[in-house]
Amino acid sequence: MLKLGIIEVGESDYMSPMILVEIAGKEPRPCIDYRKLNGIIRTEYFPLPNIEERIEKVSAAKFIIVFDLSKGYWQIPLSKTAQRYAAFCTSFGTYRPLRMSFGLKNAPYFFSKLMAELLNGLEDFVVPYLDDIAIFSDTWESHIKHMETVLQRIKRAKLTIKPSKCKFAQQNVKFLGHIVGQGFHSFRDQSSGCSRVPTPRTKTQIRAFLGIAGYYQKYINLFSVIAAPLTDALKGRAKKGEIKWTTECENAFRELKGKLIDKPVLYAPNFEREFIVQTDASNAGMGAVLTQLTEQGEEHPILYLSKKFSEVEKRYCTTEKECASIVFAIKRLHYYLDGNSF
Repeated sequence: MLKLGIIEVGESDYMSPMILVEIAGKEPRPCIDYRKLNGIIRTEYFPLPNIEERIEKVSAAKFIIVFDLSKGYWQIPLSKTAQRYAAFCTSFGTYRPLRMSFGLKNAPYFFSKLMAELLNGLEDFVVPYLDDIAIFSDTWESHIKHMETVLQRIKRAKLTIKPSKCKFAQQNVKFLGHIVGQGFHSFRDQSSGCSRVPTPRTKTQIRAFLGIAGYYQKYINLFSVIAAPLTDALKGRAKKGEIKWTTECENAFRELKGKLIDKPVLYAPNFEREFIVQTDASNAGMGAVLTQLTEQGEEHPILYLSKKFSEVEKRYCTTEKECASIVFAIKRLHYYLDGNSF
């Protein structure tokens, strides 16, 4: 960091310790432990982009470019006051950051605000998520113009792109952990990792598995209903410790893992066509799927929703459960359905 001009030797009244974080297959990365400092810094508010919205917009395109800004936060200079607050100490000296550090409370919000201002007015063909930028177009001619416009703005802001992480004029590309393009999106790159997940035996391991699977729950029909035995196993005051692994837990774990390995695919919504909402309810929970018909009359899923019934809802009669699933679906899908016949 000294060679890159990211930090300089210096003193400060405010200091935090530096630690090294190991990353599989890479050199350890320096990380500053700003937990105490973050408690006294005023929180800045700027909404982080919605990942699902970004993925849907990009997946409908025929041509996609993905840019990655080199060193991310380190491209943002710090004021003298901020340098004083963000100083850190090591066993071989004290340093002041000249650039925004990873770990500062307001870093992601400030970076998101920067990218939103930088690309303001270009929302029809470019979406940023922190240091990842996706340019998407339906024709080759417009794609070239869109790329030139975005590159000019990045150049004026004096930001640097990392060429090795860029993908140009792709029909399908990895973006935010998903494979997007040509009207659909999936997560095929995750299937090999899911197959190696061991059977969880503690509450911590169950939460870790549900965290991975839950990120992709919109790809899985009746996700919450299938996962009900696993979430029920987490009940109780103790947050950690071993759990009683039942046959229901084993079946739920295997079914969820199998659905993740099956490489499910979702299609991008077309707001010029009519949407179809299908709902269902069981004793354990309710589910819904948003679909559309193609020009060939084929029905394709856009996303899946599900919810486990509460103890009160479990006492509903069959008709009430079915009606509850309709209300649940329409409320959750109103961004797609409001103002349209469906």
